[in-house]
Amino acid sequence: MTQQIPEPVASFLEAVNAHDEHAFAEHFTSSPTVDDWGRTFAGLEQITAWSDKEFIGSEPTLTVDHVTVADGAVTVVGDWRSQHANGLSSFRFDLDGDKIAAMTIREG
Repeated sequence: MTQQIPEPVASFLEAVNAHDEHAFAEHFTSSPTVDDWGRTFAGLEQITAWSDKEFIGSEPTLTVDHVTVADGAVTVVGDWRSQHANGLSSFRFDLDGDKIAAMTIREG
């Protein structure tokens, strides 16, 4: 890993790897968005429904390869393994204070 993962992203990824749905949701702002390879989910209700099937609900693990911090965003690239999808993936987190306002997932 090129650098330490800053908060709140570090705690968010711990929740993901622990499959902790409650902690996952607590890391988002009140009106977040998730862009999963071009499919956009807005608000906690849509994000939770998506996550229950394709993210936390797929019992994932992310092994971080590297992290970059630039322009108020944290990007984490790593090996994603789950019951839904597998492979090198990039997760960009746009932060609003100590919460995640947006997460964008793409090929790593």
